[in-house]
Amino acid sequence: MLPRPFSLKLCALSLALMTSAVAAAQQKGDSALVMPELRQVVVTGTRSPKPLLKTPVLTQVISQEDIRLSDATDIRELLTQVLPGVEFTYAQNQQVHLNFSGFGGQSVLLLVDGERLAGETMDDVDFSRLSTLNIDHIEIVKGASSALYGSNAAGGVINIITKEIVKPLGVTIAARLGRHDSQRYSARLETADSHLGNTFSLLRSAEDNYSLSSDAEAKARVVSTVFGDKTWHFDDRLSYRLSPSLRLSGRAGYFFRQTERSRETPERYRDFNAGLRTVWTVDRKSSLEAAWSFDQYDKSSYLRQQGLDVRSYSDVQNAVRLLYNRNIGADVLTAGADFLYDYLLNTKLSPARRSDKSADAFAQYDMRINDLWEIVAALRYDYYPDRDMNRLTPKVSLRHTPLPHLNVRFGYGMGFRAPTLKEMYYNFDMMGIWTIEGNPRLRAETSHNFNLSMEYTRGRYSFLLNGYCNSVRNKITSGNPYYASADELTPRLPYVNIRRFFVSGIEASARARWSRRLSARLSYAYVHEQTMRSRDGEALASPYLPSRRHSLTGHIDWSRDFSPRYGLDIALDGRLLSSMDNKEYINYYDISQGMTSVHYPAYTMWKLFVCNRFSKHLRLNLTLDNLLNYRPRYYYLNSPLTDGTNVMIGLELAL
Repeated sequence: MLPRPFSLKLCALSLALMTSAVAAAQQKGDSALVMPELRQVVVTGTRSPKPLLKTPVLTQVISQEDIRLSDATDIRELLTQVLPGVEFTYAQNQQVHLNFSGFGGQSVLLLVDGERLAGETMDDVDFSRLSTLNIDHIEIVKGASSALYGSNAAGGVINIITKEIVKPLGVTIAARLGRHDSQRYSARLETADSHLGNTFSLLRSAEDNYSLSSDAEAKARVVSTVFGDKTWHFDDRLSYRLSPSLRLSGRAGYFFRQTERSRETPERYRDFNAGLRTVWTVDRKSSLEAAWSFDQYDKSSYLRQQGLDVRSYSDVQNAVRLLYNRNIGADVLTAGADFLYDYLLNTKLSPARRSDKSADAFAQYDMRINDLWEIVAALRYDYYPDRDMNRLTPKVSLRHTPLPHLNVRFGYGMGFRAPTLKEMYYNFDMMGIWTIEGNPRLRAETSHNFNLSMEYTRGRYSFLLNGYCNSVRNKITSGNPYYASADELTPRLPYVNIRRFFVSGIEASARARWSRRLSARLSYAYVHEQTMRSRDGEALASPYLPSRRHSLTGHIDWSRDFSPRYGLDIALDGRLLSSMDNKEYINYYDISQGMTSVHYPAYTMWKLFVCNRFSKHLRLNLTLDNLLNYRPRYYYLNSPLTDGTNVMIGLELAL
């Protein structure tokens, strides 16, 4: 936790800056430059297009320009850099786990153009398969969204919106090199005419393993080797306009990742995905969308000496969706239905092959009462024919504009998460540490989410204050390890329900664009998690670490064209995280040694990006990651796995 005097000074400074900025904006009036990102049209919060400033559901947007200036390779790197309250930690085998303002990755729904993703690694999707190469922008809705998106959306939704085809012919190729032989190569080809458009993208990235060194007084397990990856991404998207009112689109993609924890038996991860979508504008007031999505995520071990690839995991999802929007005066009616078939092959399950089906129907009415009031109400019914977990979930959102430039939003949503096949039927010896044990008697999670926000936007400035609280019932998590019998060598780690869990927090942000050359943002998040306890009141030793209570992110960028043939972009990003203490096992391989308190100190990380633009076609980039050369004293699982400043040089050619 940050020291109290520091916290008070930080709040006072932020309040002073916000007050002076508002006064300056009022003096300049509405003629001030409006930030282009505030004109963004978003769809995630209501499943129908809405201007960002007018949507009743509070939505955060990471713009295409934010993505470019971040120089991030994948979604994990991008979210860490841009959003406070977001942290990625590591499980025992260095698989990545998301902590999203108190909710884990299993309660945050990641979508690509509104479509779910198959597969998981330690309860999270494989974040490395979500590269930034083809992303237009990202829409983030925090809080329960189960009334629109069903299970796994209890903590929020992150919707990745891919780029539209805008050029008759466009070619972009890029390369970047850095420490530990890190390499990133990409290419994107775009073609379009009045009816047909196609874009093909390719990304290749690689990084070697490297070693870390901790001091000798470490209290718990430390990371000594960071395992690099070698990845391939292929993606093709086709769009065809049959008529002004009817559009068809299709996509196909492939992802491959190899990690060498062992030279003789490297791990391999693959994903195959495809989809079809048609959008029919029935008339000026209504539209109908139909979509089919396929996603298959596999894990295997490559036996190098035998030349065999042995698959141990395959998750295959087929989904069908219908969505209807109807404008009724100033109001909008949205209705839809989904069907999902999920097949899972996992040699750690008992039995190894399982399947699951679910269907749902939902309706939402967006009523614009007048210029000052707008209310949205939604209701969804989820049906699981193979298990007794059917659920009705409501959601209500309200936007009020009591003063010009000020939006007040209130929302309530019920969250719902059905246990996964893994959580019910898993039986996996995790590297001799413990046997992760499924529980077929698990109940579905339900939660109640309340949020209240105030957003002031005028001219060059935008300010946001948001508070939220979540009460979760029957939360699904791992319990405390135990020995089933006296002669058992490996303890069991069961999945359990806990009766109550509570998460609350506050977020504040300020954005400014003083000219087309200079802009900045500052964001702060406070997260409070209740200690998880079993139904008997015993504290649970979760393998995942809780949120840090305080986090702060800052960004400033400056741009200038010195001549028609040369321009310069400079961006500086920083994040500050408070300290925390966590109870952990001294030795995971021998839990009889008991637990100890591990201290994670506060730390700050900075990143500098410099882009030299030569004419409109050539860019030379310099990135300094971990600018202040921060190195943790102990590389615990919740510590940043960095061994110092990383200098990366990149070149991009766009035709």
